[in-house]
Amino acid sequence: MAILVTGGAGFIGSNFVLDWMRLGLGPLVNLDKLTYAGNLRNLASVEHDADYTFVRADICDRDTVFQLLNEHRITAIVNLAAETHVDRSIHDPGEFLQTNVQGTFALLEAARAYYDSLAAGAKAAFRFINVSTDEVYGSLDPDEPAFTEDSSYRPNSPYSASKAAADHLVRSYFSTYGLPVLTTNCSNNYGPFQFPEKLIPLMIRNGVRGEPLPIYGDGLNVRDWLYVGDHCAAIRRVLGSGQVGATYNIGGDAERTNMEVVEAMCEILDESVDGATSGQHRSLLSFVADRPGHDKRYAIDARKIRDELGWQPTESFETGLQKTVQWYLDNEEWTQSIETGEYRDWLEANYELRACRS
Repeated sequence: MAILVTGGAGFIGSNFVLDWMRLGLGPLVNLDKLTYAGNLRNLASVEHDADYTFVRADICDRDTVFQLLNEHRITAIVNLAAETHVDRSIHDPGEFLQTNVQGTFALLEAARAYYDSLAAGAKAAFRFINVSTDEVYGSLDPDEPAFTEDSSYRPNSPYSASKAAADHLVRSYFSTYGLPVLTTNCSNNYGPFQFPEKLIPLMIRNGVRGEPLPIYGDGLNVRDWLYVGDHCAAIRRVLGSGQVGATYNIGGDAERTNMEVVEAMCEILDESVDGATSGQHRSLLSFVADRPGHDKRYAIDARKIRDELGWQPTESFETGLQKTVQWYLDNEEWTQSIETGEYRDWLEANYELRACRS
């Protein structure tokens, strides 16, 4: 039996695939369309492993998905394929609806047809893991309690709305068809292989090159930060022991403002970059116009997965950030290799052309 991971060449997907193969947990089929954020170089160390199979395809291609499920006798689907960047969803929401909603629908339909064909024992083992986000819950005021699995859905961007729609579809396939699904809602991930338009890798990239560190608005937006390796471990725990039909929130217990994140990164760079002096990277901080509908605060209450499944993060924000900064310093050629013309245009449109103010 094998598992099917969709979006396995992306940021979280690459880390999940590498951890799975390193732990020797069995055959894995990686289905990825290889859009701008999919990078097969991330998986070079496992590409020749006998238990690893890569298939370039779109999750919207229901026939291909169904064929793979049958061919490899898949016992679980871990759906990590998604458009995820809020800014991109503001500029082109259609792509997000196509991948996150229509793509999830196609996966569910293929999974339902495959599940219905299985014998009783195989049905009992089959799982569909829908990896989602805390952004579906909307924004919190500073004194509001953290999101729980029972929090209302209040998405505020095309991205979060598309993920909310996918979550509802997944839930409906459990209630209506009995498909054994589970949903995870995670907080902001960070770590190796994250595409360098996201906050932490972008700040590391710019800081190393002595370029401005652009902060949206006043820099006081709060996020709960989760090291990607801890997130992958949580998904594996849900896959192995989660209650069918349930939702599990996954958080790092590390609420930080964007300013606090960047300032902590600056301190690490001051200590890690040859010739750098104290405060050198902090002097690069600049502020740019805020993005529309920018949620003020996210926070995750992860007591359910801790109490029911025994999972908790192993990295603190400080240790995770140290590892992340060091990885990007050691792998600067990785960042350089993916800075295509499209990426440069994107940076210009979203940061360099915004009116900067110190």
